[in-house]
Amino acid sequence: MLKTSFFSKMIVLLIFVTTISKAQNTISTKLKWSERMALTLMQRHPQSYMLDDAPVAHISYVHGLVTYAFQELGKKKNDEKYAAYAKQYADELIDADGNIKTYKYESFNIDNIPTGRILFDIYEQTKDKRYLVAMQTLRKQLEEQPRTPSGGFWHKKIYPNQMWLDGLYMGEPFYAEYTVTFENGAKLDDVAHEFELIQQKATDAKTGLLYHAWDESKEMAWANKETGVSPNFWSRSMGWYVMGLVDVLDYFPKDHPKRKELILYLNNISNALVKFQDKSGLWYQVTDMGTREGNYLETSGTAMFAYAFAKGAKKGYLPKKFKIIAEKAFDGMTSKFVKVYPNGEIEITNACAVAGLGGKPYRDGSYEYYINERRKDNDPKVTGPFILAALELNR
Repeated sequence: MLKTSFFSKMIVLLIFVTTISKAQNTISTKLKWSERMALTLMQRHPQSYMLDDAPVAHISYVHGLVTYAFQELGKKKNDEKYAAYAKQYADELIDADGNIKTYKYESFNIDNIPTGRILFDIYEQTKDKRYLVAMQTLRKQLEEQPRTPSGGFWHKKIYPNQMWLDGLYMGEPFYAEYTVTFENGAKLDDVAHEFELIQQKATDAKTGLLYHAWDESKEMAWANKETGVSPNFWSRSMGWYVMGLVDVLDYFPKDHPKRKELILYLNNISNALVKFQDKSGLWYQVTDMGTREGNYLETSGTAMFAYAFAKGAKKGYLPKKFKIIAEKAFDGMTSKFVKVYPNGEIEITNACAVAGLGGKPYRDGSYEYYINERRKDNDPKVTGPFILAALELNR
């Protein structure tokens, strides 16, 4: 009888402790979406290098993207824990001498560059030289990055003469901030040139949309033999492009001769994209093919558009109506594709995990290819832009 009573009490105690623990970890639904998303990621990935289910720290553009969003959230909320979460990734990644774990300079992979964006604030606050050394390493990569005959950065060494829209976000915001911070803006014309090339070479005259990639050599099997562009419009690739534009514009002085051009490019692509926004507020995976069989409303591209449109409208680069368009996109996401769990954690569904061109196995850029790539809930390519969009919209 005594033994049974003891075990009964232990069970009650365990239930109590578990209940208290769960209560402590419950994310309030009264918080804004930006914090709810960030707190969800912090609970699921206690160390920031664990984002995207990574088992060890490695250099990754998705980590750079999400931790940058955490830094911006920390500034907005004046809450140190968000900046500390971002710094944690930098500290796992960069050793005492400024060497970057898993970084391979000789691969000339432009996807490595976004991690450097979080280092500006960290270096400014700590004056620890190892962060500066890491930034200098990434800057050196851009200095020596192979280029197409027209001067565009190769996406990677293994993709010769190819510019992908993704690369405009990967390289240019870091490049612009670095040259303004450490080089008196000497390379801003070069930053602008990357956007000029894509605008000239990848724009579709009929829709105004941008193709995912451009091969200046026209040698790739996916490349149009006359123009060099890939076959289809992928929403997230244009999302990278517009995010890159609104972020580099932060570093172009109002009197810089290229600033107006960049604002024009942002208006051109934004006006083209609005024509393809679904009534739900979202955009489809293959942007211009709407309800064609297999196509689906995709959340990462939508979140990126919401961020770029909201920021563009607030900064005066875009007409004010784009804030309303961004609100519609954000509302569509939260009403249709955000799950809220009993503990308050949130999960965004319908995000394409990855898409590219060429490589092994070969990715041909066909409609069938894009719609059949796997999807991943709370993929960092949606969670990072979602936080950034929520901050711009005060949501």
